[in-house]
Amino acid sequence: MDRLHFKIFAILVLISFSTSAFAQHEKRWLKRQISILSEPNKLGRGYVRNGHESAERYVLREIKSFGLLPVTADSSYTQTYSFPVNTFPDIVSVIVNKGFRKKELEPGVDFLVDAGSNSFNVDNMKVRTVDLSAIPDTAAWNKTKATWQTSNRIYLLKNVDSFCRKMSIRLWSFAKQLPKGCFIIPQHGKLTWTVATDTIPATVLYIEDTVITKRIRKASVYIHSVFLPASKNKNENIMAYVPGTVKDSFIVFTAHYDHLGMMGSTATFPGASDNASGTAMLLYLANYFAAHPQHYSIAFIAFSGEEAGLLGSHYFVEHPMIPLDHIKFLTNIDIMGDATDGITVVNATEFPKEFDLLQQINNKKDYLPAIKSRGKAANSDHYFFTEAGVPSFFIYSNGGKGYYHDVFDKSSEVTLENVDMVARLLIDFAAQF
Repeated sequence: MDRLHFKIFAILVLISFSTSAFAQHEKRWLKRQISILSEPNKLGRGYVRNGHESAERYVLREIKSFGLLPVTADSSYTQTYSFPVNTFPDIVSVIVNKGFRKKELEPGVDFLVDAGSNSFNVDNMKVRTVDLSAIPDTAAWNKTKATWQTSNRIYLLKNVDSFCRKMSIRLWSFAKQLPKGCFIIPQHGKLTWTVATDTIPATVLYIEDTVITKRIRKASVYIHSVFLPASKNKNENIMAYVPGTVKDSFIVFTAHYDHLGMMGSTATFPGASDNASGTAMLLYLANYFAAHPQHYSIAFIAFSGEEAGLLGSHYFVEHPMIPLDHIKFLTNIDIMGDATDGITVVNATEFPKEFDLLQQINNKKDYLPAIKSRGKAANSDHYFFTEAGVPSFFIYSNGGKGYYHDVFDKSSEVTLENVDMVARLLIDFAAQF
């Protein structure tokens, strides 16, 4: 190899090494943020022991440390609102077949409590099995429920899925039809939890079917729920921006920092992928653009209340701290833990020009293996902006182990494969406006 070719080779190696080192720096930065946001002391960023407030304080502190400016006239970085929520702050315990062959079930792993459930406490009660496939019609179903109304017992309900299909009942709303009492519903496959802003009369337990292969004769159930009215559940949206040359027009990035919290004193839902990863990406972009201002101002909004029904973003759209008609484009970021298979863009069909721009950038820079198009969907915080006429994307990554709304969504399971490339794609995308 002659001297000229050696120099060229050395330069290419140096560029490759620098690029790789920078990528590793990005990943380490994102990983640290995800780990902090999903660590045990954040309590799943939910409503037991104010885990959401701990997360809010951390995100706000980071935003301020980057030197971003508040968007409000009173120089506040937060927007306060409230909503009711049902919680399980301490006792969540289920023991089946108490006695010689008793089995104490593990909350979050073996079973979930329906998020709207009421308290229920009983020791060693007989479990009555009811096969719902034997109920022929609505009249018989109403009669069956009437007999349960006065019993306050424990029932194991078989064939719930097929019964709901036959009766045209949505599976997610089935629990609302049940009267006071405890109802066990065997669950095949993944257990997925949520947040409830109201309560149901019953206590409903979704138990993984592999742990109840034998007949349940008796059960001890201790469930303590506490309903918090809106007056006792304050929430904050966090907002800041980097001024551009054109200060009153905005490119906006959003992500939700809340999650499900805790179900009892032992089952924590860390929410590393959903959505500590999206919040980490939001913070990364805020830090980057603070040092690299653009033509338009770049605003960042970290929403609370997403898991309870997109409540934070809905409140913001109804009480905008940035005039909605001043938003040139909004990109919502949710689930950014693993982009092995690229990303999906919700609203791609609604805004084809901007989607083509994303594709062009990716084709030129070869950031991601795929950018998939998806239509309109009410599945994250972009939705109410879109409905209000704000051009918006919702971008999520494709990859990972599928942990979602469960106790296994931990920072140790987040690979960040290609996620540094997502960051670069979003930076380039914002710079095109």
